[in-house]
Amino acid sequence: MAASKPSPTETWDSTLPGPPSRNNFGSADLSPSGLFAFASGSSVSVIDSRSLQLVSTIPLPPPPGALSPFVTSVRWIPLPLPRDLLSTEPSASHLLLAVADRHGRVALVDFHLRSVVVWLNPSSDPKLGIQDLCWVQARQDSHVLAVISGSSFLSLYTTSGVLFWKYDAGTEILSCLRRDPYDSRHFCVLGLKGFLLSVKVLGDTENDVVIHEMQIKTDFSELLRLEREAAINGNSSSSPSSSPASAAFPLYFARFAFSPHWKNILFVTFPRELLVFDLQYETPLSTMPLPRGCAKFLDVLPDPNKELLYCAHVDGRLSIWRRKEGEQVHVMCTMEELMPPIGMSIPTPSALAVLLSQSDSTMQTITKLHPDGTFSLDFDNPFDFYDESLLSKTTFISLTDDGKIWKWVLSAEGVEDALKNASDLDIGNRGTDVALPVAIQKNDSFNLDDGLVVAPTNKSRGHTSSYSLGKSDLSFKISLTGQLQLLSSTVSTLAVPSPSLTATLARGGNIPAAAVPLVALGTQSGTIDIVDVSTNAVAASTSVHTGVVRGLRWLGNSRLVSFSYSQVNDKSRGYINKLVVTCLRSGLNKPFRDLQKPERTPIRALRTSSSGRYLLILFRDAPVEVWAMTKHPVMLRSLALPFTVVEWTLPAVPRPGQGGLSKPLLSVSEGVTAPTDSMSMGSDGSPEETVESFAFALVNGALGVFEVQGRRIRDFRPKWPSTSFVPSDGLVTAMAYRLPHVVMGDRSGNIRWWDVTTGQSSAFNSHRDGIRRIKFSPVVAGDRSRGRVAVLFNDNTFSVFDLDSPDPLAQSLLQPQIPGTLVLELDWLPLRTDKNEKKAGFVPQSKSVKERFRPMPMYSPILLPVPHALALRMILQLGVKPSWFNTSSTTLEKRPHLIRGMASSSKDLRSYMIQLPPLGDPVVPEMLLKILEPYRKEGCLLDDERAKLYADVVKKGYAARFAFAAAVFGETSEALFWLQLPQAIRHLMNKLTKRSPQKIISPALDSGVDEAAMLSKMSSTGISAPEARKLDSMSDGPLRLMAFEREELRKRANERLPWHEKLEGEDCIQKQVHELISVGNLEAAVSLLLSSAPDSPYFYPNALRAVALSSAVSKSLLDLALKVVAANMVRTDNSLTGTHLLCAVGRHQEACSQLQDSGRWTDAATLAATHLEGSDYARVLQRWADHVLHAEHNVWRALILYVAAGSLQEALAALREVQQPDTVAMFVLACQEIHSEIVTELSSQDDESESASGEGTHPDLPGLEPGKEEVTAVCEYFQQYQRKLVHLCMDSQPYTD
Repeated sequence: MAASKPSPTETWDSTLPGPPSRNNFGSADLSPSGLFAFASGSSVSVIDSRSLQLVSTIPLPPPPGALSPFVTSVRWIPLPLPRDLLSTEPSASHLLLAVADRHGRVALVDFHLRSVVVWLNPSSDPKLGIQDLCWVQARQDSHVLAVISGSSFLSLYTTSGVLFWKYDAGTEILSCLRRDPYDSRHFCVLGLKGFLLSVKVLGDTENDVVIHEMQIKTDFSELLRLEREAAINGNSSSSPSSSPASAAFPLYFARFAFSPHWKNILFVTFPRELLVFDLQYETPLSTMPLPRGCAKFLDVLPDPNKELLYCAHVDGRLSIWRRKEGEQVHVMCTMEELMPPIGMSIPTPSALAVLLSQSDSTMQTITKLHPDGTFSLDFDNPFDFYDESLLSKTTFISLTDDGKIWKWVLSAEGVEDALKNASDLDIGNRGTDVALPVAIQKNDSFNLDDGLVVAPTNKSRGHTSSYSLGKSDLSFKISLTGQLQLLSSTVSTLAVPSPSLTATLARGGNIPAAAVPLVALGTQSGTIDIVDVSTNAVAASTSVHTGVVRGLRWLGNSRLVSFSYSQVNDKSRGYINKLVVTCLRSGLNKPFRDLQKPERTPIRALRTSSSGRYLLILFRDAPVEVWAMTKHPVMLRSLALPFTVVEWTLPAVPRPGQGGLSKPLLSVSEGVTAPTDSMSMGSDGSPEETVESFAFALVNGALGVFEVQGRRIRDFRPKWPSTSFVPSDGLVTAMAYRLPHVVMGDRSGNIRWWDVTTGQSSAFNSHRDGIRRIKFSPVVAGDRSRGRVAVLFNDNTFSVFDLDSPDPLAQSLLQPQIPGTLVLELDWLPLRTDKNEKKAGFVPQSKSVKERFRPMPMYSPILLPVPHALALRMILQLGVKPSWFNTSSTTLEKRPHLIRGMASSSKDLRSYMIQLPPLGDPVVPEMLLKILEPYRKEGCLLDDERAKLYADVVKKGYAARFAFAAAVFGETSEALFWLQLPQAIRHLMNKLTKRSPQKIISPALDSGVDEAAMLSKMSSTGISAPEARKLDSMSDGPLRLMAFEREELRKRANERLPWHEKLEGEDCIQKQVHELISVGNLEAAVSLLLSSAPDSPYFYPNALRAVALSSAVSKSLLDLALKVVAANMVRTDNSLTGTHLLCAVGRHQEACSQLQDSGRWTDAATLAATHLEGSDYARVLQRWADHVLHAEHNVWRALILYVAAGSLQEALAALREVQQPDTVAMFVLACQEIHSEIVTELSSQDDESESASGEGTHPDLPGLEPGKEEVTAVCEYFQQYQRKLVHLCMDSQPYTD
């Protein structure tokens, strides 16, 4: 009966990935929830970026009849936790990972199931490998995948695998894809030669794709040289014509990133220059060359919170660039090391990828918008300190080809500018009519003299360096806060310690020694990695050899012996053999058998006895050397016999009253003294060496067994089998020896076993290729069977056979579980078993004890089953006391968050909720807390830093808690929505209570035009923008995505004006005129229009507009005539001329409608913010919100616009449309709480200053009045959702790692 196959989760969770290489194209992706996926070889691995622990490794199945190709691109799908529980069953669609390989295949891997669910293009073409992937949202409920295949092909696939659009870039070499953060339908493609393709996906058919081609001027002469060299070297068939960019030119990188702060702005890096490119103007705004002494650019990463750029370089360094105020020009501040030179191996490893953590940046935004007014210091902890000059912290994850994953925290600190930046970060000062709710102002206002309060964290600060920038008074300091070591190089051999009987002798009885859960791996780079199998991690890595580790064996349980060899280049063509003993306890490497001159033959293999006392060194065509591995190894003798295979006996199985052997074979490890009656003492007082034996086969097929005791080697004289064992071809290729059984295999696939004490024997044929290795299963107490053997064949497959079976071949216990992967070496690994379990089986069968151990919890709630993750999300939203997260009273006082109190599962769990929820079933929170209790005890819900942040946020109201919960699960847009919601409701209440600020009049409308001034402007190239408060480039950036305030929109538009002053060309002039009119600067627009040359085709339209605008400035009334002209121009002209004429006569509402009809939504909002108020401005916002929701599919940005426009019912309908019943309820709660705070504030102001005004009440929020039918329906819908969630949680098995 074949053994039951392990589940994919059990199989791949115990797989340790090899190191990534340039063949993987540096493919890696960091999800907003903190899961770091990267490619290594033909597998994709996932790391928890918070704790830097390996979650799982998933190999990609190979194509038919081929080996597994390299994985070249990975990308997480940008989906949140599914919350439509009432209509569909919960699924792990948010854990979908797109994986592509060098053969041109793209797979969608469900990380929850650890398997491929869909192949997008199962046909394999090695010439069209995948270069990059990008997810794009075509509709509200569907995503499509953009794929670069080969050098010039761009394809779009649906998630069901349908190819619906393909584009060929011709001679261009496409390099990377990126999605627009402002419009999820839009993405861009960059080529190595500067080709830029803008693509907007409006649906999932071929006619729904809109493209626009552009060209960025750059110097690609180096690329042309590389192409010529490839053609000369004869590689033209596999290079630029078909191969991906990273395969043809592995060290030539072209990357870009969308600005998270400014729409239509791209940051582009070529190997030797950094550019800022404006998509709207289709031209670079600035070009910064590579500074002297810096390695070529690898990638560009914009900071989500600050206007800083981080550029990764190919030598593993990180340069930091800051934008100059008022222009899109960046200046390099400093350079930091991402690979510290201390302790680095030679040659220096290469940096493959650098990624920025979005999740930590979102948490930092929450921290600064809801600062804690108090802080505490742990003076016993040297790393726990408070720095009031800290401005920002940015987390990076870097990947190197030596198998290391680095986690860095870059801190930006200011000394003199700290107070100025603190005031800029205060959200209460972001608009003239904006202020925080009174509760937040009252409880959480902080003194600017104290700087910004940042939650202290207890982190190891390894490699630190700081630099200062004199002009800006900023300094940057980078700290290494974590490192994960995976396999350092390709594995060449492995060794498993065989437990000796020393522990049994010392303790008495027949219980075998405890196995050491370590595996030693020799690599091609000469390092030896020690893997702790209980944690599935590399416990130690030491560099031993300069070349490939050819052989590796354990000497007992604490020492290793390894060898390598190299061939000399002189006439002798001899070999230099290097043998090294490595002590794992001290980390010292001690060479032995050093010879002065090369040898004739290299070492073939090493064989060590189970006690670690004896070593056999096998050479090619040379005698075998027997060594005693004492403190100073000594060669005992040389055996000049033609050995083919030699194997020491494994530790014997202890049996009660065991007999039959005249000389018991015992082994003693160093450092353990055996009973004096079991061995004699030497003259020097040391124990006499015990007897150990090894079996061998000669080239003529003869077999034998030798005993070794001290310096004596003698024939064991076994009992020979009755039948001849000489194979037909006379060559035994593999052997295993566990007294009393010897198992042999030959190159014909025959497997034979022989009992050396009774002479019994048997044989069977495996009907496979020759046999390379045979390994006995581990020692089991009380087992009288011959045991099981694992057999590795020459075709790199393996099987497990039971020698006690009547027909071992028909009842093979295990078939290959890793298709497409070549098995180079194998061995058995003894595992712990339950106390009541007396028989140890193969790894998949031993389930009685949890073998996986983690040194620290894995803080990834996104990995929990969907119902349990939603339960934690709801608990965080409703508000649980921070003490519920405490798990250990012994270390409580040393934990950084210093949360008082301990959680107890025996008391009423409802007491841990900060209040009974005013919405939904009051019993549900207690049930959810019970369901989450196993995770809380394991301490794997929140780490200390986030628990401290939650302790601060939980008191700040619903909106703050909702933002925190969204950020924990990687939903950045939702978190920004909750942070901006109080401002939007404040804006709405100001409008409802008629407290809107006075209309801001453009300076061009209240004064005439001075002709002399206008002529001077015509002769100059500059444009005088209206005076406005400049935006600080270090102010908070994420909330700019949610901008809706009139002042904010106008300031952002004014900030962009100077960027385009020096641009030339008629098209640029037309767009500049449009920008100037949008912000109300008609005077500058007229001067720019009159600067057109008479022979320009734009002269007459420009002159007409200039006359009309001049009339408006001087109060002339030309409404009727200009309205007719504008209507005719709109019908016949694709430009914005008609819109400008409408602005000239004050018809701004109609101008906004025309701008929105032409797709210029941001321009329409800017124009409305400049000239419209009240309901007119609200109509523009509402129509904009409809477009953002239904066309751009950004529900959170649409919600904030709906709220600002006063359309709360449309906001509720939008949330119901995207099937988020929990968020609908939370939205109602947050709005009601913020509204009550604002009403309280306004009432107190009325009592103080306007008690006699006659206004006794303040209006309710339109659509959310108490008792309204929509609000009641939301409550009932939420209760149904809660009941469904509880049932699903009860039915789901807890996540066990």
